Amino acid sequence: MDYNKSIEAFSEAYKFIPGGVDSPVRAFNSVGGTPPFIARGEGAYIYDIDGNRYIDYVQSWGPLIFGHCDKDIEQNVIEAVQKGLSFGAPTLSETELAKEIVELFEGIDKVRFVNSGTEAVMSAIRLARGVTQRDDIVKFTGCYHGHSDSLLVQAGSGLATFGAPSSPGVPKDFTKHTYLAQYNNIESVQKCFDDGEIACVIIEPIAGNMGLVPADESFLRELRALCDKHKALLIFDEVMSGFRASLKGAQGVTNIKPDITTWGKVIGGGMPVGAFGASKKIMAYLSPEGPIYQAGTLSGNPVAMAAGLSALKKLKSNPSIYVSLSKKANTLVAGFEKAAASVGVDMVTNVRGSMFGFFFSKKEVKNFEDAQQNDTKMFATFHSAMLKRGVYLACSSFETGFISTAMSDEDIEYSIKAAYEAMANITK
Repeated sequence: MDYNKSIEAFSEAYKFIPGGVDSPVRAFNSVGGTPPFIARGEGAYIYDIDGNRYIDYVQSWGPLIFGHCDKDIEQNVIEAVQKGLSFGAPTLSETELAKEIVELFEGIDKVRFVNSGTEAVMSAIRLARGVTQRDDIVKFTGCYHGHSDSLLVQAGSGLATFGAPSSPGVPKDFTKHTYLAQYNNIESVQKCFDDGEIACVIIEPIAGNMGLVPADESFLRELRALCDKHKALLIFDEVMSGFRASLKGAQGVTNIKPDITTWGKVIGGGMPVGAFGASKKIMAYLSPEGPIYQAGTLSGNPVAMAAGLSALKKLKSNPSIYVSLSKKANTLVAGFEKAAASVGVDMVTNVRGSMFGFFFSKKEVKNFEDAQQNDTKMFATFHSAMLKRGVYLACSSFETGFISTAMSDEDIEYSIKAAYEAMANITK
């Protein structure tokens, strides 16, 4: 493939944008090479400025469950745009989308919309702290909840420790109330409760930011019990898994229910959206009903609401979509595994609904420490080989892939064939 125009575009972008990108992973630092600059998308495919076409397994990192330029979503967005881009005032579409979400989730009575997953999680944490009147929180190594200060932390040497800032510019005082535990390890969570006054525990019930790593059902059950025992709130970060793992996200897969849920991605249908929701009792603490302040001029933006409404209504009226998506995801990763095995390379995989992940590893990955033992060099080589064959995978071994309804069986078969070719060339 020819990447000359993308190489030139990346060089130009580097002059005016830090690293040449507006989100670090896009720079391809984990996999090497130049990121293709995308010109347009259509269905299952994206096209770069050099004219190359790729089967897109990133789907804008999840929201495009119906693929690029879905006609129904596109039409609803166009109609909304024609009425106005933003009002900073209430609209009927906000209530309509909130009702669609509330109807699906047990224990959630009210929803507040924001503009990103980062903002949703940041607001949910503030809400939990305000409700409990405590400062300390627990998060898990390998779970990413956006770049707000109190959540941008790294693990210490123990299973549970005070969080230390993982980025310059984040004061230690902002993260000293953040305790870190190991995913799928309840003892590490117990230690956090022993050491601090915990307001809440936040977790991706299906982790999508250390690769795809689901939480064990027994672990979530014990986590729920610990929170109840200590009167702390449990927050499910479903920004990535919401409406992806199932119509009800992870909560359609597990029997464990959180106190607060955060969403994003799919409910924006490709537009910038985030949301958080809980019971009437908890949400009543939010301004203007209660004392906990949260606001945003573009929250509930009518264009984003139109996109989200279109996406959710299509999903609710076609629940069999998830059966088809899961089948394709399982077929794809099974093909990848066989391709790797054919040349003696170890690979383990996971699928949850339309989400999939794979590691070049000998053992099952249960937490971030396991994920870090994955062969990242092999992943980078495989990624490059697949890209040259027109298969666009997430550009880090610690990310998740996504299937869209626009993908055909032929797209899956082509991708598996490309994997066999890639693995054969890698191991020559």
